[in-house]
Amino acid sequence: MNENTLTINAMLAPDKPAAPRGQLRKTSVSQQIYDALRIRVLSLELVPGENLSRAEIAGFYGVSQTPVRDAMLKLEEEGLLVIFPQSKTEVSRIDVNHARETQFLRMSVEIEVAKQLATYGAPGATDTARAILRRQKSAQEAHDLTYFEELDRAFHGALLESAGLESLWTLISERSGQIDRLRKLNLPVAGKAVEVIDAHCAILDAIQNRDAGEAEKHVRIHLSGTLVQVNQIIARNPEFF
Repeated sequence: MNENTLTINAMLAPDKPAAPRGQLRKTSVSQQIYDALRIRVLSLELVPGENLSRAEIAGFYGVSQTPVRDAMLKLEEEGLLVIFPQSKTEVSRIDVNHARETQFLRMSVEIEVAKQLATYGAPGATDTARAILRRQKSAQEAHDLTYFEELDRAFHGALLESAGLESLWTLISERSGQIDRLRKLNLPVAGKAVEVIDAHCAILDAIQNRDAGEAEKHVRIHLSGTLVQVNQIIARNPEFF
């Protein structure tokens, strides 16, 4: 699973020190560069329209340009980079139409998951999601929006995991780069983080109360929130679109 979609166990484990920036773990070099670049794109550290130098990235991580090229090609497939052959590579502008497509897919899946858990879920099916939600509340109180976002993804991943659909969450996550960047721009708006927590609480309560209709309603409202605000997001950040 990609670093931007942390595993549920990792989210519940004690905090561990992060590797120094520029240091890669001893796994697939190409995969690690992909993960690192993807996180930087989704966090908007690498902003839409920014040029990326394959040589500079290779030097930063102390590797050849081959794994960097492979990582960039994968990111281009996801629509997060635009590669101009023999010219340049830049971070893609945010594609609202792609975000809408991914949101449609995600909403369809998560509504069915919530209804399934409410109807057939075993006792304790939402325990992991509730534990993540408690951490998310703490992150919100500490104004740590970066950790809050990581926990947000983990919360939704936990629900799919409870339904036995972990691999489907991985697929959705890989397609979510555009909508994730929209959420990144929308999260700092006053009251948004509290709104997210309230929605998560409502979803879990509906599942626990075996109310599939309420679970569907709250998932639908929650996952529609960012795209409802898309015009305002664009107006605040026109250079990213």
